[in-house]
Amino acid sequence: MMNMNFKYVRIEGKELARNTMHAKGVFSMCWQLVQNDVMEKEDAELFKEIDSWFAEHLPWPPQCKNQEPVICWFKTDNSDEMLKMIRPALWLLERYSHPFFLVYTNSPGEIVYEDQYQIAAKADGFLQIDDLQKPWSK
Repeated sequence: MMNMNFKYVRIEGKELARNTMHAKGVFSMCWQLVQNDVMEKEDAELFKEIDSWFAEHLPWPPQCKNQEPVICWFKTDNSDEMLKMIRPALWLLERYSHPFFLVYTNSPGEIVYEDQYQIAAKADGFLQIDDLQKPWSK
């Protein structure tokens, strides 16, 4: 799953997150399937177990807690365990025909958070809701 030529990898879909106007990440996509009752109960329970594991083992960036417009990326050099544990969530997305992409980069933007496994970068350069509502005000 990893490509060692790049520092960061993100799993994202086609739909945009409201607060970043950037493609939703794997957790948001799976939660959307759970909340919309798309997933069968057994599959929803599997995802909740995956999400619980990550909640216990992967720090939640304060910027995400505050719903700031940031994009989270896994580090490719030391996130083998994280990427291994996310595979069942990718299987769930495939099972429900929900498209996703693995995006690799060395240039995620301005990094505002970093831990052992991930970074969060500002979602600069993406349109915000206010920009869409009043494009002439800038």
